[in-house]
Amino acid sequence: MVDFKKSNAEVTTVTRDLRNLDTETGNLYESVAIIAKRANQISAELKEELTGKLNEFASHTDNLEEVFENREQIEISKFYERLPKPVNIAIQEFTEGKVYHRNPNKEQE
Repeated sequence: MVDFKKSNAEVTTVTRDLRNLDTETGNLYESVAIIAKRANQISAELKEELTGKLNEFASHTDNLEEVFENREQIEISKFYERLPKPVNIAIQEFTEGKVYHRNPNKEQE
């Protein structure tokens, strides 16, 4: 599992040159599809990790009137909000050549 907390991906929106995205595959749409699938994987991993950490603080009471504010829980949530978005991480990994991908249709030819 990749440590997304140490990623050097952009935290904010960045204008990208589309000509740089198709250098590895030769097809812009194929590159975008690969990046989208990787972003979905990253998003799922981050969500699973965040849910696991927040479940440690979950109270198992049935009383809906009591709402507890936990400072540690808020800090964990803020930390994950400050991380780069999954798409930015996926683009960074793809441009650095860290994403493994293959196209079965091209392999048959």
